[in-house]
Amino acid sequence: MRSIAIAILLLAAPLAAWPQSRDKLVEEYKSKVGSEENSKSLVDGLRDGKTVTLKDKNGKTTTFTPPTGHMGNGNINIALKLAYADLEKRGIKNPTNEQLKGELMKILQERADHKGWGVIAKERGFKVGDLLRNEKAEQHARNEDRERGERQARVEKPERAEKPERPEKPERPEKPERPEKPERSERGR
Repeated sequence: MRSIAIAILLLAAPLAAWPQSRDKLVEEYKSKVGSEENSKSLVDGLRDGKTVTLKDKNGKTTTFTPPTGHMGNGNINIALKLAYADLEKRGIKNPTNEQLKGELMKILQERADHKGWGVIAKERGFKVGDLLRNEKAEQHARNEDRERGERQARVEKPERAEKPERPEKPERPEKPERPEKPERSERGR
């Protein structure tokens, strides 16, 4: 009975984590695609392999269906980061929904053709790790390093007190010489 309960918990754990990651993706991309509704459609469409519908502020609708089928949250994040980075590299900082669709469909088609993310990114002049690196975490680390250096400069370390000398160890007495053993031939006589 206990093993069944454990199995149920293990199977339910990934499902419990999914909405949190999905919500983070929706939150991260809502300002880039213009609204929370667009972001939900984008993330859910990529996740489920279904039609994505994006509406601009003038009411124009852009739709597409990802050629990759189902994608996990990590793959969705890589695809979107890569699409936005490539658009920005070409001077498009605030892409329209059509521009995003065009770039994303090229990337997703390459992925559907079994290219790895590293290859897709490299062809565009990027490294996946660089795209995924969290700028806030990097800035936080730089700030901590700077503060640590400032603190060390302000606080002088006291000199180490000299350790008291250890008392000298008494010399070991010499071992007495052992008498020589008679050789084997002499013993047997």
